Amino acid sequence: MRSGFVSLVGRPNVGKSTLLNKIIGSKVAITSSKPQTTRNIIQGIYNEEDTQIIFVDTPGIHKPNHKLGKVLNKQAYHSVRDVEAILFLVDAKAGMGAGDKYILENLKNSDIPVILVINKIDGMSNDEIFLKINEYKDLYDFADIVPVSALKKKNVDTLINVIKKYLTDDIKYYDDDAITNRNKDFQISEIVREKLFNLTNDEVPHSITCIVEDMKKDKNKYIINVLIIVDRDSLKKIVIGKNGEMLKKVGTMARKEIEELLDATVYLELYVKTIKKWRDREKYLNELGYYDSFE
Repeated sequence: MRSGFVSLVGRPNVGKSTLLNKIIGSKVAITSSKPQTTRNIIQGIYNEEDTQIIFVDTPGIHKPNHKLGKVLNKQAYHSVRDVEAILFLVDAKAGMGAGDKYILENLKNSDIPVILVINKIDGMSNDEIFLKINEYKDLYDFADIVPVSALKKKNVDTLINVIKKYLTDDIKYYDDDAITNRNKDFQISEIVREKLFNLTNDEVPHSITCIVEDMKKDKNKYIINVLIIVDRDSLKKIVIGKNGEMLKKVGTMARKEIEELLDATVYLELYVKTIKKWRDREKYLNELGYYDSFE
């Protein structure tokens, strides 16, 4: 039996959550084309007969402009402690940027093996991929370099085999059927937040968070209330939409996915509340679970 923890790090929008979902074979982390979608440490659990890998998906490391951003960066850096290996993801098409170099500079103090994962190689020729590997290989003493397309699941099996070389534990941390450490409340709130991310303009998603306030089971039906928190009234109007159309659309899309998650009929109620500057107020960051146990 081989097992261990592996951290995924990288700047926002390089495809960490997409890669995690493809490896696990199920949606354990929400995805969006917008950066900084992931806000919490999310563990995805990969099982084979003789292998268990616990992947730790982190918020994208970025230059913070509010207290929440500082907390997310702290979460991400905390997640690279006490793991067997670090997957450092870069976007092959965007190229190595200042954000990538900033992360590498911080990883230089670690003695944990760093595997460079060059993501988004779909559509690239072998020669182009080889050039990318040459471009990156001298920037850091990488333990391995693996080019992948998380979206197309290209070379993901190769990545798993590379990771196995670095597993040092022989303990099964989770049951064979476990795919994540996150509870259903968290998964439901993230599903709603994902729909808001994908349906609203760029200015809106980062000012939003969601909480399951109540979930009851009545025979084969779940009654779920989700609170959507925004930081100003103008955004509340956008989230609700004209005659409530936006909120209705979010609810319809989220309910379908929540029913698949729970394998039951769901009655979903969404509410919107304004809490000004919630991302800068420690009280709300604590209540919303962003501090967790990493301090």
